[in-house]
Amino acid sequence: MATPVFEPRPLEPGTLRIVPIGGLGEIGRNMTVYEIDGRLLVVDVGVLFPEEDQPGVDLILPDFGPIADRLDDIEAVVLTHGHEDHIGAVPYLLKLKRDIPLVGSTLTLALVEAKLKEHRITPYTLSVREGGRERLGPFDLEFIAVNHSIPDALAVAIRTAAGTVLHTGDFKMDQLPLDARITDLRAFARLGEEGVDLYLPDSTNADVPGFTPLERDIGPVLENVMAKAPRRVIVASFSSHVHRVQQVMDAAAANGRKVALMGRSMVRTMTIAAELGYLKVPPGVLIDYKKSLDLPDDRIVYMSTGSQGEPMAVLARMANLDHQIEIGSGDTVILASSLIPGNENAVYRVINGLTKLGARVIHKGNAKVHVSGHASAGELLYTYNILQPRNVVPVHGEYRHLTANAALAVDTGVAPERTFVGENGSVYDLRDGRVQRVGQYDIGHVYVDGSSVGEITDADLKDRRILAEEGFISIFVALDPQTGRVIVGPEIQSRGFAEDESVFDDVKPQIVRALLDAATNGTRDQHAYSQVVRRTVGRWVNTQHRRRPMIVPVVIEA
Repeated sequence: MATPVFEPRPLEPGTLRIVPIGGLGEIGRNMTVYEIDGRLLVVDVGVLFPEEDQPGVDLILPDFGPIADRLDDIEAVVLTHGHEDHIGAVPYLLKLKRDIPLVGSTLTLALVEAKLKEHRITPYTLSVREGGRERLGPFDLEFIAVNHSIPDALAVAIRTAAGTVLHTGDFKMDQLPLDARITDLRAFARLGEEGVDLYLPDSTNADVPGFTPLERDIGPVLENVMAKAPRRVIVASFSSHVHRVQQVMDAAAANGRKVALMGRSMVRTMTIAAELGYLKVPPGVLIDYKKSLDLPDDRIVYMSTGSQGEPMAVLARMANLDHQIEIGSGDTVILASSLIPGNENAVYRVINGLTKLGARVIHKGNAKVHVSGHASAGELLYTYNILQPRNVVPVHGEYRHLTANAALAVDTGVAPERTFVGENGSVYDLRDGRVQRVGQYDIGHVYVDGSSVGEITDADLKDRRILAEEGFISIFVALDPQTGRVIVGPEIQSRGFAEDESVFDDVKPQIVRALLDAATNGTRDQHAYSQVVRRTVGRWVNTQHRRRPMIVPVVIEA
């Protein structure tokens, strides 16, 4: 768990400490901890999804180390919106302390409560809405409507004795949103007049010039694609993208098609959204997946998960012919989402697989079927000019995004020395209108691997990568420890390295000689003999085959 790289100085009374635990240098794991006068406020507790070099990992959690022994000091967890990278790790935090209150909008809390139900946790919740204020210990919170790719997203203004902080969560400034709920720039302006001591803005699109396109531009494109599709239409999107599902249903209704939802998370989220009124289902359009199989191919749209190439999601299974729906010529597949950095290879693998099966694949690269949910540089500039913050700590983004966001702040007049590009675990103190970086925690990755949490290490993942890429060699030797003379073996077996075991005939005499030499030099220890075998085989494999497989020697005394 997290340990200080350089120890934060003691927190003075009346000073606000800010520690981003996740979301800096990565797209995901968003979590920020605020502390003043011994009390903590947590904003978002999200997950990060694994990349290809993290085999077997299901999820990556924030490192709760900096607050692990202070759970009783937490006033509440504020959730800005219902995306997994902001709420996905809530069950794992609440498993440590179940009565931490959760604060969020109606839809956000409904989504997290459904998630917690699977973990058999009944949370304490406080539902809030834009324009509302709540006092939680030393934190005076005001909730502000922001537009995003999921309804009911909120920014939070945190007023304390040390000053005022604005934490945006994810947002953009769509002026014609599908739900008519725009980012409340009047509230931003009011905060700017009051004075914002610290601004923590979303950085995901900070390096994209101009303004994020309108969400409503997608609807006509989807409708046109469906009108021209000769057979089935499969649309893949994030399971939480309520606005996109709304557009798909409207386009399907306009073309006389029915919609069937596929994927457990998609069905769960859209059921909640429809029950709460955030998703308006056209009459007779939504049908059960099983009934869809009886419809003509030109009268059905499947709304599925798997837009990021996840191997177990519906779309990838279709591409691998591992699903009841068999993709073929004339089918149309729409990837209605952007690529999360790190997922490119997986997504293109799915696109190639679907194309090979005869499908027409439409994605952001060849049609306007997705717009981002994040503010581009032009929108961020607007917020800086409205707020005129005294200090800025960009959050939510890879390092290039954070740097670009910081540059925008400087362009609008924020002093460079008051603009901080940090990393997970950076410790900032706010006092008298100034922010200082006062410490750094060593924040690691906490891996969820099946039922285990935090048990898998980076070393374990390295071993998995070696096994996958280089193979495995085991060597069995029984010897006399006093003389180093081999009595049985060496017996060598491999997996993923060489089909013909005779390839090891050259190295076996080298192992025998190396053990005799080690004994001559005084080796008597079983572990030391094992290391001799490992080095001998490793050197031979590297020299002769240019490979670095996992080598497991087994040496016993006879």
